[in-house]
Amino acid sequence: MRFLRRSSTKAEADSTSTAADGAESSADTSLPKGYTPGKGRPTPKRREAEGKRRGPVAPPPRTTREAIRRSRELRKQNPVTKEERRAAARERRERMLAGDERYLLPRDRGPVKAYVRDLVDSRRNVLGLFMPLAIIVFITLLIPSLVVQQYATLLTTVMLLGMIVEGYLNGRRIVKAVRAKFPKEQIRGASLGWYAFVRASQLRKLRVPKPRVKPGDRVD
Repeated sequence: MRFLRRSSTKAEADSTSTAADGAESSADTSLPKGYTPGKGRPTPKRREAEGKRRGPVAPPPRTTREAIRRSRELRKQNPVTKEERRAAARERRERMLAGDERYLLPRDRGPVKAYVRDLVDSRRNVLGLFMPLAIIVFITLLIPSLVVQQYATLLTTVMLLGMIVEGYLNGRRIVKAVRAKFPKEQIRGASLGWYAFVRASQLRKLRVPKPRVKPGDRVD
């Protein structure tokens, strides 16, 4: 009786495995050629895969020293030739002079500052003689003549007073024009007036960014 039970159990197992093999073979024959079974999960994107390979993103540097150290490490990992660095610096300089917002200093960015620069550049100012006047004063101090030094001191005093008055009046005029053109912007009169004063005191050829308008042009 035990022998018969074992035989029947074995026969049932054999029939079950045979049926499974037949189902697999039939399923294999029904699949198209070159079929690849799914992995059961979506394929990760390239950015995610690169992020996993690179590891976690480092936090931003807390101090200037740490930023310099990281910059040196990146340079060691990705060495750049002097010619490439000079070319990149030259390109940044040219774009900054052209007024590209991406390369301007934070103090020069924004439509408000661009409008102030246009207002300053559209007029000839006495403040533009500040640097030449400083050079003249330095030269007169080297001349061993008391009369020349006295006249130079008097001329310098008058010019400085005129520059201060002009700078104050120009600052008020420019702040008023900016507030009329940008009513929704929060305008700080003192800061904007000082920005216009510094711009006007520079020689036209040395202004950064370069002037977009000529003296006498109308700025709307």
